[in-house]
Amino acid sequence: MTNALPKIALGAWAWGNDGTFGGSLTADSLKPIFDAAMNKGLNLWDTAYVYGMGTSEKTLGSFLKGLPRDSYIISDKLTPQCMDYSSITPVEDMLDIEYKMLGIDSMDIYWVHNPVDAPKWITEVAKHFEGKNNVPVIGVSNHNLAEIKEADRILKEYGLRLGAVQNHYSLLNRSSEDSGIVDYCKENGIQFWAYMVLEQGALSGKYDTKHPMPAGSGRAETYNPVLDKLEIMNAKLMEVADKHDVAPAQIPVAWAIAKGALPIIGVTKVNHVEDAVKACNIDLTQEEITMLENTADSLELNLIRMWEKKME
Repeated sequence: MTNALPKIALGAWAWGNDGTFGGSLTADSLKPIFDAAMNKGLNLWDTAYVYGMGTSEKTLGSFLKGLPRDSYIISDKLTPQCMDYSSITPVEDMLDIEYKMLGIDSMDIYWVHNPVDAPKWITEVAKHFEGKNNVPVIGVSNHNLAEIKEADRILKEYGLRLGAVQNHYSLLNRSSEDSGIVDYCKENGIQFWAYMVLEQGALSGKYDTKHPMPAGSGRAETYNPVLDKLEIMNAKLMEVADKHDVAPAQIPVAWAIAKGALPIIGVTKVNHVEDAVKACNIDLTQEEITMLENTADSLELNLIRMWEKKME
């Protein structure tokens, strides 16, 4: 199934209105974004129950209603912190909630969201899907290399396999590359997904020392203190963007695609969809890629977030 995926996934994290991004999004404001994406062939949607405790899924589900099931692809997650540890069938319980929110009865891609209590949850996922028809691509997110190998081994014991890895990966955070995760995925036919390729807007060219991120949001706490360094990075992005006649925000996405990753792009405006479409068609030169990476390395930024750990 992974062969049929578009070059990028559209992320509905912000649709959960859980405070990470600030602001308040409504279904009415998001529907035109969904429609624009589907019209452009961007039909791969990434969500999770933990994004607003069902809010993101419910919003997305309201847009999917009435559409043919094969016209869209759903990537959803099992988040350990949301699980009922006392249940005999915890994965089934969570899936039932997620199916209800989304209005569907099957997942296309299903992730263990983080390695809390690993390898318990990948084992539970394996037990749930063992021997079933219509098994989704099974993935792990925010796992380091040892945890990824362990998950792969466990799934194989149940007649399944690890099909995808999703980690924070951007010009400013290449720890999945440095740790050997990206190479392991390539060598084993595992698709590597990159989230936060735009660092929640920090690499969009929209914010600088004179125009900081909205105070009170989780991303503002992380990026506003280093906007002076981000200005240097964004200036290089602008330089490359001008050569390709695109907006700066499209370059980090094109970079991730060029590196063999499938980037997840958060969409809260119609123009985010238009930018994503353009990014799919940009071919960066190796010289441009190297220049961007060297600039990023020179800034020596540590942008590991509270839910992450260093990938070693």
